[in-house]
Amino acid sequence: MPAALPHLAECPGAVQCPALLISAPASGQGKTTATAALARWHVQQGRRVRVFKTGPDFLDPMLLARASGAPVYQLDLWMGGEAHCRQLLWEAAQEADVILVEGVMGLHDGASSTADLAIRLGLPVMAVIDASAMAQTFGALAFGLANYRPGLTLAGVLANRVGSDGHATLLRESLPEGMRWFGGLPRDEGFGLPSRHLGLVQADEVADVEARLDRAAEALGRLQPAMPDPVVFAPAMLPPEQAWLGESGGRALQGVRIGVARDAAFAFLYLANLDVLRAMGAQLCFFSPLADAALPGVDALYLPGGYPELHLQALAANAPMREAVRAHHAACRPIVAECGGMLALLDGLTDHAGQRSPMWGLLPGEGSMEKRLVNLGLHGVTLPEGTLRGHTFHHARMHSQAVAFTQTEAQRLNGRPEAVWRDGRLHASFLHLYFPSNPAAVAALFAPTGAPKDAHVA
Repeated sequence: MPAALPHLAECPGAVQCPALLISAPASGQGKTTATAALARWHVQQGRRVRVFKTGPDFLDPMLLARASGAPVYQLDLWMGGEAHCRQLLWEAAQEADVILVEGVMGLHDGASSTADLAIRLGLPVMAVIDASAMAQTFGALAFGLANYRPGLTLAGVLANRVGSDGHATLLRESLPEGMRWFGGLPRDEGFGLPSRHLGLVQADEVADVEARLDRAAEALGRLQPAMPDPVVFAPAMLPPEQAWLGESGGRALQGVRIGVARDAAFAFLYLANLDVLRAMGAQLCFFSPLADAALPGVDALYLPGGYPELHLQALAANAPMREAVRAHHAACRPIVAECGGMLALLDGLTDHAGQRSPMWGLLPGEGSMEKRLVNLGLHGVTLPEGTLRGHTFHHARMHSQAVAFTQTEAQRLNGRPEAVWRDGRLHASFLHLYFPSNPAAVAALFAPTGAPKDAHVA
C-alpha cells in the first residue's frame, strides 16, 4: 500500500479502488500498448475501467478511450495542479473497478515527472521496459527505476518485445529479489499502431484498431495479470481559481452557445476543457469545418488543434465554411483558436510536401510544416482576462508581419515563447490552453460581450 493510505483513509468521502500507473525508462518502450492492452483485458473480464494519461497528450488518450470504453482525461501537476488531479481520480474511483494511468516520457523525466505524480498521489508503478536488445541488464535497469527516487512504489516490471520463452526467463532471473515480474509481451506487429509527426495516428483513422486492441489484450491475458492493489482516493480542496466553478460566478456562460470544431482535422481537445465550458452554463455545438457548409447558430467559436495540414484541399474547397467563419469574426463574436485551429485562420498553409492551399484569411500570414519539431513544452500566458496554463507541440511555423499581442512564458529554462495574436474578439496561438487552470479567464475569452460581470478576472 502507498505510504499516504492511512492518512487519506480518514478523509470524509474517501474511496478505495485498485490502481496502477504504467511508466517506462523512456519514450517508445511500449507504455501505450501495455496500458491499452491492460485496459481492454480488464474490460473483457467485465470490469469498469477508467484510464488517465499523464501530461498534455491528445493522441494516446484516443486509443486508451477505445480500449477502455470510457473517456480519458489528462493528469498534469503543472497545468492543472495536484488538487485538480486528485479530484479527477476521486471522481473516477466512485464508478470504476480499476484505474490505470499511463505515464509520459521516462519515469523520472521532466519538471513535473511521472514519478512526481506517482509519489504525490500514492500510485504504484508498473515499469514497461523494451527488452528486445538486452538480457541481464534488464534487471539493473529495473533496480535503478525502483531506487532512484525515494518514496516511489515500484509494483513491478513488464518486459516488452520479448523474443522467446528463453529470453523471458533470462529477464525474469535478472530481477532483484522480491521485485514482481508482470511477464513478457512478445514482439508482435499485430498490435502496434502507426505513427506520424505528432505521435500515434488517431485511433479513428486505424481501420483495424479494435482487432489490434483485442490481440494485445489476448497476449497480455496469457500472462494472467493480477488486479492492482487498492489505492485510497479522497476529494480535494480545489484552489480558488478552480473552485470558482462551483460558486455563484460558475454560470458565467449560461445560455452561451459555443461552436466547437471537431473532425479529423480538428481533434485535439482536452475533455476537461469541454467540462469547464459546460460547468459554466455554455451549450456546446460541435461542427465539422471539413464537411459542414455552415456554422451552427453560435455566439462563440472554439477551434482546437489537429491535423489541418493533412486536409488542405478539403478545407480550401469548403468556401461556405470559410465565409461563415469570416462573417462570425466580422460580427465581433469571440473565436479562440489553438495551434491547428490558428493555422486554418491564416492566408495559406503549406504541407510537408510543399503543397500550399489558401485558408480562411482572418490572420495575416502563412503557415508551413517543417520536418523537425518546432516547439514543445509547458507554457503559461498572462492575458487581460487572467493567467492560463497549457502546452505547445508542433511542427509548423507561422510567418507574419503583424505584431503579436503578447507572448507565452515557457516553464522550461530557455524554452521558446509562443506569440499570441489578437484581432477584435479573435484570440489565436500555438498554445493549447488547459481551461481548468483558470475557468474565470476562459469565461471572459468566450463571453459574447466581453468579461462576464460576475467573473473574477485576475
